[in-house]
Amino acid sequence: MIDYIKGQIIELTPTELILENHGIGYSILISLQTYEVFQLQTQVVAYIHHYIREDEELFYGFATKDERELFRLLIGVSGIGVASARMMLSTLSSEEIRQAILAEDVNRIKSVKGIGLKSAQRLVLELKDKIVKGEGAESTALFKTDNSALVDEATTALTMLGFSKANIGKVMPAILKETPNARVEDIIKAALKRL
Repeated sequence: MIDYIKGQIIELTPTELILENHGIGYSILISLQTYEVFQLQTQVVAYIHHYIREDEELFYGFATKDERELFRLLIGVSGIGVASARMMLSTLSSEEIRQAILAEDVNRIKSVKGIGLKSAQRLVLELKDKIVKGEGAESTALFKTDNSALVDEATTALTMLGFSKANIGKVMPAILKETPNARVEDIIKAALKRL
């Protein structure tokens, strides 16, 4: 599975990016959010969601892991496909989408082209609890800190051990407050004692 592609921008439009990496040009579909981040750069890292169906294979690219996580959460909702999720991320920022779902603002969600009343209600119903628990967000977005790389690594390790992001989210702030200069293994050990 491809996590990201790092390379030089060959062509950039509001909906597509051609990214060259070692002589190969990757055609990557992007949101307007990602376009705005990439338009002032020549070398970028695009976080990839590889979409495969029997008749097509596409790369969806994102400027941040956070945007990709939200995209994956959105397409997990029945009736929301990759095109609708990309349209949502082009119309609203990641934070605006999360806030609209948490506030049960169906009208705000419905303002996105292609999202009707039933789809908007389903998004709120299926995603509100998940967003509250921290799903659909990069772990570093959940725990704002100077040592975000360590937090991300510790969160990934704890998730692989079977703990939910919600439970990790409950103990991580206290651990970071007590030991702000902890190494990743110290964070994991402290979390294991509390989980």
